[in-house]
Amino acid sequence: MTVAVGMLLGLLVLFALAESITVGSDTQPVMGHTVSVPVGDPAGRTGSLPSTDAPDAPPTGAAVAPLNIMIFPLLALATTLPLLLLWTQPLAAAVLICAASVLSIAGFHTLTVAGMIAQLMAAYRCGRHGPPTPAVLVTVPFPVLAVALELAGATGGDQVRVLTLLAACLAPAAALAGIARRARGKAMADTAARQVVADSLLEHTARGERARIARELHDVVAHHISMVAVQAETARLAVPGMPAAGAERLLAIGDTARAALTEMRRLLGVLREDAQAEATWRPQPGLRLHELNELLDESREASGAWTRLILRGTPVELDPGVELAAYRIIQEALTNVRRHAPGAAVDVELHYTDDALRLAVRDNGPGPSGEGVAGHGLAGMRERAAAVGGDLRTGPAHGGGLLVEARLPGKDADAPATGNAGGPLTGDAGASMTGKDASAS
Repeated sequence: MTVAVGMLLGLLVLFALAESITVGSDTQPVMGHTVSVPVGDPAGRTGSLPSTDAPDAPPTGAAVAPLNIMIFPLLALATTLPLLLLWTQPLAAAVLICAASVLSIAGFHTLTVAGMIAQLMAAYRCGRHGPPTPAVLVTVPFPVLAVALELAGATGGDQVRVLTLLAACLAPAAALAGIARRARGKAMADTAARQVVADSLLEHTARGERARIARELHDVVAHHISMVAVQAETARLAVPGMPAAGAERLLAIGDTARAALTEMRRLLGVLREDAQAEATWRPQPGLRLHELNELLDESREASGAWTRLILRGTPVELDPGVELAAYRIIQEALTNVRRHAPGAAVDVELHYTDDALRLAVRDNGPGPSGEGVAGHGLAGMRERAAAVGGDLRTGPAHGGGLLVEARLPGKDADAPATGNAGGPLTGDAGASMTGKDASAS
């Protein structure tokens, strides 16, 4: 609580004391009510002298004023001093001020302006920083008291009625204003938090995409450009009797390839700036047996469903870009199955022919939906297939489920089938299944 707020509360308490002393010196209790005593008429009568024949005449205002001057300031303090708790315990402060105000109105038919202001402050603060329901319930007694004063025809004076009516109208409004302010602040905080999460997710996605592009450029494109430079230099040095013009052309080809590699390294540096987490770089995955087994095992562990790999033909080493595209298509297809057909069994089939690799991912789920067929994942698979000179189609599988089928370029029949690092897939011409469990997992 700041010094300015403390000074304001102190002035409010002093104002309440001064007002209560003034009111207490001008009123006296009569049969449970307070009535105003005109100044200068000790008997409380106007226009006549006090009767000496009435044995039950009420006590004079001078006799009762000292008692009122003692009680009313205590009530004024009770309705204002709890404001000191307003910044630490708003609900407790509101309850104490409400109880003191109700006692002051119901028992002594008096209420100070400072007390009403304190009640409004407590109602707002309680609604702003406390539970909403108690904040509203604390203000309920004032409408009840306003109605009760009018029905009972209390003779406490117009000032008490007006202040009670104002408290009945303004206290609930103050509590609701505090609740609305709290809800607005919470909504703004939630919106800001969601925006931060969305920005972080977008940045993380962008970093991941840049890292993926950098890896693919490094592992596929850079490899081919390096081979161009090496072969051009080898041909220039190894071919005897080559004309000078031909040697110059080969030298120019090697220089161009090396310049392209230099520019690509710069591009990779830019792409990797925001991907500091990728401290270590490893070759992109392909169609090696252990890599496919790891991919299918991950799918089994994530979904708990039957997933098997079927091989047809003689596996051979393909272009690195083709193998990477095939791996990513299988990966995305398995992800789509887990997302749109959880628990469905999946068959991943690779069919090697002389001129093409035919890839099929089939599940026995409920079949394609509009969201699944038109999603970004399937569009990305089509782009990957097209990027390496292949094509991809999706549709309902025979007997139900979704079928993702791709045709990717293969090797010629007379091309040597040399193994990759780690060895290519091996198998006979028939169907075979690999993984942790050959039949099911």
